[in-house]
Amino acid sequence: MAKFFIDRPIFAWVIALFIMVMGAVSITQLPIAQYPPVAPPSIVISATYPGASAQTLEDSVLSIVEQEMNGSPGLIYIESVAQANGTGSITLSFQPGTNPDLAQVDVQNRLSRASPRLPSAVTQQGVRVDKARSNFLLFAILSSDDPKLTPVALGDYASRSIVPELQRLPGVGQVQLFGTERAMRIWIDPAKLQGYNLSASDVTNAIRAQNAQVSAGEIGSLPNVVGQGIAATVVVNGQLSSVAQFGNVVLRANTDGSSVRLKDVARIELDAQTYATSARLNGKPSTGVGLQLSPSGNALATAKAVRERMTELEKFFPKGMTWAIPYDSSRFIETSLSQVAETLVEAIVLVFLVMFLFLQDWRYTLIPTLVVPVALLGTFATLLALGFSINVLTMFAMVLVIGIVVDDAIVVVENVERIMSEEGLSPLDATRKAMGQISGAIIGVTVVLISVFVPLAFFSGSIGNIYRQFATVMGTAIAFSAFLALSLTPALCASLLKPVEAGHHHAKTGFFGWFNRGFSRTAKAYEGGVAKLLPRAARYLVIYLAIVAGAAWMYQRLPTSFLPNEDQGTMLVNVQLPPGATRDRTLAVMQQVEGFILKQPEVQGMVSVLGFSFSGQGQNAALAFVTLKDWSERPGPGSSAQALAGRAFGALSGIRDAFIFPLSPPPIPELGASSGFSFRLQDRASLGHDALLAARNQLLGMAGKSKVLTQVRPDGLEDAPQLQLDIDRDKAAALGVGFDAINATISTALGSSYANDFPNAGRLQRVVVQADAPARMQPDDLLKLFVANNKGQMVPLSAFASTRWVTGAMQTVRYNGYPAMRISGSAAPGFSTGAALAEMEQLASQLPPGFGFEWTGTSREEKLAGSQAMVLYGFAILAVFLCLAALYESWSIPLSVILVVPLGVLGVIVATLLRSYSNDVYFQVGLITIIGLSRQKHCQRRAGSRAHAVSADFDDFLGLHTGRLALGTVLGGRLGQPARDWHRRDWRHPDRHHAGRGVCADLFCGGAQLVPRQ
Repeated sequence: MAKFFIDRPIFAWVIALFIMVMGAVSITQLPIAQYPPVAPPSIVISATYPGASAQTLEDSVLSIVEQEMNGSPGLIYIESVAQANGTGSITLSFQPGTNPDLAQVDVQNRLSRASPRLPSAVTQQGVRVDKARSNFLLFAILSSDDPKLTPVALGDYASRSIVPELQRLPGVGQVQLFGTERAMRIWIDPAKLQGYNLSASDVTNAIRAQNAQVSAGEIGSLPNVVGQGIAATVVVNGQLSSVAQFGNVVLRANTDGSSVRLKDVARIELDAQTYATSARLNGKPSTGVGLQLSPSGNALATAKAVRERMTELEKFFPKGMTWAIPYDSSRFIETSLSQVAETLVEAIVLVFLVMFLFLQDWRYTLIPTLVVPVALLGTFATLLALGFSINVLTMFAMVLVIGIVVDDAIVVVENVERIMSEEGLSPLDATRKAMGQISGAIIGVTVVLISVFVPLAFFSGSIGNIYRQFATVMGTAIAFSAFLALSLTPALCASLLKPVEAGHHHAKTGFFGWFNRGFSRTAKAYEGGVAKLLPRAARYLVIYLAIVAGAAWMYQRLPTSFLPNEDQGTMLVNVQLPPGATRDRTLAVMQQVEGFILKQPEVQGMVSVLGFSFSGQGQNAALAFVTLKDWSERPGPGSSAQALAGRAFGALSGIRDAFIFPLSPPPIPELGASSGFSFRLQDRASLGHDALLAARNQLLGMAGKSKVLTQVRPDGLEDAPQLQLDIDRDKAAALGVGFDAINATISTALGSSYANDFPNAGRLQRVVVQADAPARMQPDDLLKLFVANNKGQMVPLSAFASTRWVTGAMQTVRYNGYPAMRISGSAAPGFSTGAALAEMEQLASQLPPGFGFEWTGTSREEKLAGSQAMVLYGFAILAVFLCLAALYESWSIPLSVILVVPLGVLGVIVATLLRSYSNDVYFQVGLITIIGLSRQKHCQRRAGSRAHAVSADFDDFLGLHTGRLALGTVLGGRLGQPARDWHRRDWRHPDRHHAGRGVCADLFCGGAQLVPRQ
């Protein structure tokens, strides 16, 4: 093949240009994300049961639906959450790689089997099935200084004109309105109803009967009589559309001509459909629109499309309305990838300079350099073909592979130069002879190196997605490098290189002469040292075994984690008040939180949501999304998101009426709401809610005494006082009161009743009936409600019912079918998340029998990643061993190469310990790369010696690894670290520099592997 391209250099250029064009086009088409799709695809089922308690919702709705979901193809775990406000959700997580569209269809089909068993109030409200990521991509906020544009007016406008527009954008999975649209609110007065001998059911039935669309048909329709001359549609104004029209709804018409109308017993207004959530921007009431990305959405493209669409819609806004996007998580992705792209360019420049230092001729240096952009662009095309994305991991792999893809080209150039120097041949003839010697060696080296990464591509699960994309980039780039070494590189050597005289050597004067002499002395000293070692092989074998044992000992003591926590430029503040706290108390606490957060110099803006949090929904819950200033404006070590969260935790802990947890977002938001661990304590023996609560409190008590754990807390709403209504069914039956009438009265008065819809400015909106606020504030108000008996008489609830206070669940959780409690926490300073997981497991083992636990989110993936790590290393070593055995036709030679691995591993471990890093995904992929590099040079030197090539020269090794040294030094803290002035970096904070560790470890192991490679 090489001879073909040597004779046809333009053909080689055409192929290279074709690869580059495909890669350039692919870059514009590839989705962009922070990480590969690690989180399992999720389908969320949402249900609403107005007025139902959490336990009622779980028993009558969620458990029924959950039973039908078991057995869905690809389902790995399921979590149900019921809230005391009558809302509940079931989150079904599927195996990575599952088609979310097909999963949604299967879930919808299974839901249809459960629907007939659900209460009519639930089916009337509708049960939603959505596929979307759990985290928010961004928040669009509408606000106004005009008092006429109240939050309800803003929410109504958003639901009509903003939400539908954003839902149609590509990449948007779900749009959640933190506000409300309008509805016709019927606030009934129970006392007036009783005075007119009417019930709440009479009101609801009258509205449904008189607010109805009438399909009247037409006059003169076929068949008609002979001679009929006209046909016309008959229109009847059946639906009501104004407050006045609803006020005139007749509840009862008397024989004397008098009537009782709705306005006689109720206050009617056009107001909010729901009061569950509300948003605030920098302390001012507003309306928020939260966007969640679709499973296949492009974060950057979607965020850009949202901004463009909002700009288009702005010209249609009512006067005085403004919009802003104060929270945008794609900002971190964009900044991270732009920094990695800069790093990529710098890496290419550094590799060029190092090669020029050793090759000492710009023509010889230019040829290997040209391979880099072609191989990388070809890799982008492969990523598009395989459905992958551009993310931090794939870009990290590209930076790491730069020092590898030039190896084959250097081998070709060095061999051509050697033949020209020794034999005086022309570049064309020297290239032909050189390729005849080393073509087989290039193929063999490529196969061995790629074989290291092949096992990574076959691992399943979420962690397998990370390995797969990393392995694809490395393997594809190396394969392109080998192809170019057999096509473009020899063509360039034959056409670009100039003839040299026989006996030509490197420069002997000037800077290069000084460098060459110094390098020769170093090489000779190294050779002398090796010669002294050879007669004492047994002695040094003992040292080798000690090194192996030391590497194994240190590996076992490495702290473990899944992914390092980064400063993403945002922070979350979870606010939870005591059970039973009202919205007014929550607002007062949130105002104190806003007052502190907005005064911090690192904060740019803040979005607060009342009634909603990651712990649950209710009047006592709130959540704040804090956007920090650009990283360049926060250069100090105490200005990171983690530092601000710690400072805010201490300051806000003084607020006595709430539990406030400032949190740093997790590395992968889809796997959890915050950094740290996610633990699910399960009642496996059906011991009951009280026993489960006691076990949780016991576990929290033990965790509070552990030095390994910190901020261990219940992740949910606590039990609260509830008003228990005890109905004497015998008395009710004696009075002729049916339970259905009791249910209708209570659910309408307290929980609200959805009657039907009415047209309002071109949009159908709901008609909601509920008791007016003064009639439902105290326990006695409940007993004053009247229920109609079978004789039409009004009977008060106090005649057959009584009330008492009990403690009940404000939120119930089920995990994989078992009642569960959610617990979150973090590792204490100085301890890894792996140590925290082990400590929680040890504490959970001390609980009474009948309680189990499971990990979820990031913690689950970390456990899986840790269990797969050793298998991963074993398969990588096995794959290389088999390839070497096939290459050398020997079982013993590969064993000698395998002996190099512990030295490389030692280098990785020592570098990791020195920088206080942990054994996480970056460490694992870096270690796999080292395993491949430890064999690559061995294969090059062995194969090259057979072909009498200079590919085994010491300057090749040291040149490339000096390049990696420069890369590691410069990039050790830069890769993946957005907008950071690395010249002034505080190197005492290793969490900022994690992503460059693979390069640092590579260079460190280059020194550790120096002896065995020679």
